[in-house]
Amino acid sequence: MSASTPSTPSTPSTTLREVFGLPGTLPRLAESTLIMIDFQNTYRSGVMALEGAEEALAAGARLLAAARAASAPVIHVVNDGGEGTPYDIRAETGAISAEVAPLDGEPVVVKQVPNAFHATELEKTLQQLGAGPDLVIAGFMTHMCVTFTAQGAFNLGYRPTVVAEATATRALTAPDGTPVPAATLRAASLTTIADLFGPVAPTVDSLPV
Repeated sequence: MSASTPSTPSTPSTTLREVFGLPGTLPRLAESTLIMIDFQNTYRSGVMALEGAEEALAAGARLLAAARAASAPVIHVVNDGGEGTPYDIRAETGAISAEVAPLDGEPVVVKQVPNAFHATELEKTLQQLGAGPDLVIAGFMTHMCVTFTAQGAFNLGYRPTVVAEATATRALTAPDGTPVPAATLRAASLTTIADLFGPVAPTVDSLPV
């Protein structure tokens, strides 16, 4: 019996954005609309606690402050799972964390599915704000609402950009029973976004103001 041949790492493929000639440049924050997704207390402790939630929240707070300083429109999104759930927006668990709480006049859009554009007032709110095509997205969870909102934005003709350090997720189990660490799932999600839906800014400071 011959010895097995060690597998070799796969060579990264050309992204779909490159194939279709889509730009990879990051937008100016001042010319974008910031969408803060599900920065809710439920992700900081308990059954839905995320790995790196506090660091991502701190980055989200810096991003929010930068957007406000640049006079960029800001929209907050919250997930409402109903009374008694970890996403009960009538309770403290479902409230937006104090560090990134909306100011008076900053709209809050309520959703019930991962894509914040589905059956919500998000697109109408963008139109009312006179928003341009560039959207900057941050929040929880990377593999779920951030990814699917970026996809939803792309499908509607917007140009989403996700700020990686202002997102976080949790470890899960793959269908074959293999544990998937949070960092691996987060990286895969951001890679999916960058493949087609929009550029990914590694940090808040990566975005030009």
